[in-house]
Amino acid sequence: MTKRVLILATDGFEQSELLGPKKALEDAGFATVVASPKPGSIKGWKDHNWGDSVRVDATLDEVSAADFDALLLPGGQMNPDILRMNEDAVDLVIDFDDAGKPIAAICHGPWLLVEADIVDGRTLTGWPSIHTDLANAGANVVDQEVAVDGNFITSRMPDDIPAFSAALIAALAD
Repeated sequence: MTKRVLILATDGFEQSELLGPKKALEDAGFATVVASPKPGSIKGWKDHNWGDSVRVDATLDEVSAADFDALLLPGGQMNPDILRMNEDAVDLVIDFDDAGKPIAAICHGPWLLVEADIVDGRTLTGWPSIHTDLANAGANVVDQEVAVDGNFITSRMPDDIPAFSAALIAALAD
């Protein structure tokens, strides 16, 4: 059976951080499902302006951690900031962690891990402006292209997407 990865995003996601890993996962034979608080489509952010829209496959109330093998949290400033204020989104992150399933978060995406209160004692990276947030939540913050700690896979920025995607694919292959 094909392994499935849930991509949790909303308007303002960093376009490359959703589309790059999504393509890498699909090229490796994994199925991806984009879930958002709202149906229809969500708009990306690219080069300091609105980017392309991505079709939403399911709304948050239609997905469950039990139906997926991993969770992908793309960054962008707006996307995770909006999602961390959504109780259903935060609960979904907690459910993936409780199940010990891989959670891959890039750029500002780790904000959702902070909001879920699951970073204490974990080694993480992220966009430089969230390092203080991660540290204040108890994380051991590193500045490297990918940090893997148990079921957490984190990266800093779009330049890290190849290593980030490879780490998630490796976790799914185990």
